[in-house]
Amino acid sequence: MKETHYDNQFNANEWSIISSLVVGALVVWFLPKRFTKKTAGVYLLCGVFFGFFFDHTLSVLPVSFYDLNDNSKFQVMDFLSHWMYAAYSYVFFYLYDLLRVTPRLSLVYILAWALLSVGAEKLSSSTGIFHYQHGYNIFYSFAVYLLVLSVWVIFYYVIRTRGETQF
Repeated sequence: MKETHYDNQFNANEWSIISSLVVGALVVWFLPKRFTKKTAGVYLLCGVFFGFFFDHTLSVLPVSFYDLNDNSKFQVMDFLSHWMYAAYSYVFFYLYDLLRVTPRLSLVYILAWALLSVGAEKLSSSTGIFHYQHGYNIFYSFAVYLLVLSVWVIFYYVIRTRGETQF
């Protein structure tokens, strides 16, 4: 069994989180506005909520399939790492709307984003953000991404069909 190594220094994993937050915020800020502030806020929070939910479902006891960052205790960088997902979810919804993805092509869009997500997670793992344990591997994350992105597409259509006034 591979031993998990925690570096406990301010280095690659912390800089990756900070860089992702800054780049993500700049991308969201400079993209032409497509949604109302209310809808944009909801789309941003989708990433934060689902990231927080799944990280805390899969990374805490009794399952504890992975640890985040420098140790198994929840720290400030862990909290900030969940906010990295905000820009990710916003760009997902933004491009879905911009490209006018039809329900027929949604599966292709979801698969592309799931593969992109696995790549981003692999990069995050290499910088020390994720430390897998108890047999967990990135293929399980692929299934989680498929689920989350599918829910997001459904949510997009709910908002588009019912309008903002309903939520």
